[in-house]
Amino acid sequence: MTGSHAIETQSLTLRYGNFTAVDAVSLKVPNGARHAIIGPNGAGKTSFVSALTGSVRATSGGVLLGGQDVSRLSQAQRVRQGLARTFQINQLFTGLTVLQNIQMALIEQEGLSQVFWRAIPSRGHLADEARALLALVQLESFESTPVASLAYGQRRLVEIAIALATRPKVLILDEPAAGVPAAQSELIFERISALPKDMTLLFIEHDMNLVFRFAERISVLVSGSLMTEGTPAEIRADDRVREVYLGRRGHHALA
Repeated sequence: MTGSHAIETQSLTLRYGNFTAVDAVSLKVPNGARHAIIGPNGAGKTSFVSALTGSVRATSGGVLLGGQDVSRLSQAQRVRQGLARTFQINQLFTGLTVLQNIQMALIEQEGLSQVFWRAIPSRGHLADEARALLALVQLESFESTPVASLAYGQRRLVEIAIALATRPKVLILDEPAAGVPAAQSELIFERISALPKDMTLLFIEHDMNLVFRFAERISVLVSGSLMTEGTPAEIRADDRVREVYLGRRGHHALA
């Protein structure tokens, strides 16, 4: 990816009437970074990601992907440029196998969605690429398993593999461990951590143990604004983060 920053926002702002959900947030994420966004409920984290990815149109401000301005592009166009977001890219087909779900995503990525399964016999590379993606999230032994039979955490990993099928340069994960038991959430983040190092990861997560373990830098959003940013050690020691985001629980979570 060209440019020193994989993804950059310039005074990104999102308003709904008189309510400002995202207030002039400027963020720079270097190539290959593992960057977390945290903040209390209602801080504007998901709204920021929505404006960043183009699922909603920002009121003002800019988004640069690898130094290229993508602010006027649709979400689908941003995906094609290499900006992917998990869990809202594609709905899982629970009646199909894990491998078939990944193949469906690859077919769509190659613009073959009109022919669906007729495209697969003539394009054997799709199965090979799908298996390679499953190997990245260590689900290769489940390729013939119907998605409906998977545990919830495993479904999350399938969704990550589907996002990877878009061949992203920047992968945004919106609470990848939400609703997943603790043991499975560790597994999910271990799989995420093992993704190729040239892929930039930006993730929203509430579990501070996971954030401190896997993030290289952390941005803290409060009331739609960027309050502070730093390394896990700096954020752990920041009294404002304890007070504004973590409150009374913060002293335990940041201990």
